[in-house]
Amino acid sequence: MHSEDGDLWESLAYYYTDGRGTVNLNRDSSIGGSYVGCEPMGLFWSLQAAPGEREGLRLRKRDVETPYLVDLSVLQGHISSCDGAGGQGMRAEQEVAAVKVERWYMSPGVRRVEIRQNGVVGTLFMPPGPGPFPGVLDLWGMGGGLVEYRSALFASHGLASFALAYFDHKDIPGPAKRVNVKDSYFKTAFEILQNHPQICSDRVAVVGLSFGVYLTLKIATQLSVNPSCIICINGPLGSFNKSFNENGVSGTFDEHQEYWSYDEHNNVSFREMSSPKNIPPENFVKIENLNCPLLYILGEDDLSCAAVENADEIEKRLRAVGKSHLFNCVSYPGAGHLIEPPYTPNARASLWTTRPTKLITLWGGNLAQHAVAQEDSWKRILGFLDLYLRQNVNYGAPR
Repeated sequence: MHSEDGDLWESLAYYYTDGRGTVNLNRDSSIGGSYVGCEPMGLFWSLQAAPGEREGLRLRKRDVETPYLVDLSVLQGHISSCDGAGGQGMRAEQEVAAVKVERWYMSPGVRRVEIRQNGVVGTLFMPPGPGPFPGVLDLWGMGGGLVEYRSALFASHGLASFALAYFDHKDIPGPAKRVNVKDSYFKTAFEILQNHPQICSDRVAVVGLSFGVYLTLKIATQLSVNPSCIICINGPLGSFNKSFNENGVSGTFDEHQEYWSYDEHNNVSFREMSSPKNIPPENFVKIENLNCPLLYILGEDDLSCAAVENADEIEKRLRAVGKSHLFNCVSYPGAGHLIEPPYTPNARASLWTTRPTKLITLWGGNLAQHAVAQEDSWKRILGFLDLYLRQNVNYGAPR
C-alpha cells in the first residue's frame, strides 16, 4: 500500500496451504516473513516502509474521510522483502490471486465537523443518529497539528469525540514550535464538547497520549471541570519546561539538551526529560485533586517518556491521599511510546517533525509485542469508556 505521501509500505508472510490450497489467517500460522505465528491481522500491523523509501517514516492517516487502499496478493513460492520499486516485476510473474482492501477510520454515518470557536481549534466527530452521546476530548502530544484518526474511531464506536489542536497549527496564532495557548484554552474546549446539544453533559471523558497526558491530568485536576473518567497513554505527571505556564508560554525542545540521550545511530531519546526526578517540583500536576477514575496505559519499552516511573509516581501520590481506588494501570512488556489504535504499524523511531533540522527520535517498541499492546489496550480503552460513560458506575468509594 501507499501512504498519503506516496511512500510504499509492505509486509509479507509465508504460509503452507491445506490440501485444498487454502490458507485461513484465523487458524494458520505464518512460518516466516514480517511476522510468525497465527496473526489474523499480521499483514497490517507488520507493515514497514519498503527498502529505498525515505528515512524515518511513520504511517499516519491525515484525511480520515478517505480509506487506505491495501493490495493483498498471493504469490507462488517464497520471496524476500520487495525492492525499492515495490517488486512489481516479481509480483507480475508470481502473483496467483490479488484483491484490493479499503481500510476506513470512519464508519458510515459518522459526521466530521470542523470547530473554530472561541479561539479553540479542532474537529468534532459525531456518531450516526440524534444522540445524545457520551463525549471524549482527544489530546495528542508535541508532534503538533491536528490528529483525527483516533477520534474518528471513537465516533465509529458511538462516542462523540473532539480532536483538539493546541500546538503547531496554522489556525493558532503565535510563535512557531511553541505552545501558544493558556490553560483556559483546554477548559473552553472541554466546555464546548460538554455543552453541545447532542452530547451528555455529565458523561465526558478526556484521553491523552504523551504530552497530552500532562494536559489530561491538568484538565481533570486544576481547571474546574469534572470529567467522568480520564485515560492516559505513556505520558508525564508534570512538564519539564518551567516556562510552560497558565499564560500559554512555553520553551522549545531545544532547551535542556543535557537530558537527551543518543543511540549508536545518533537517534535521540527524550525519556529522561520526563523522569519524575528531573521535573521541577512546582511543575507537577496536583494529582491529589483527582476525583474521577484514571486508566494509565504504559509501554515498558517506551524510549520517549519515563512512563513506568510516572505511573508509579501517580499511584504513590494518590495512595497518600486515600485515592488509590481511582488508579488503574495496564503495563505492556516490549511496547513502546506510540500505543495507538490496533493494527497501526509501530515506528520504533521516526523523523521528529517539530524541529527545523533533521532529527530522528526514538519511540521504542518491538513490533509483535507492540501490536499485542495496541490490540489489548484498545479493548480496555473502549471498555473503560463504556463503564464510566454509559453504565454510569459509582466510583466514589475505595475498593
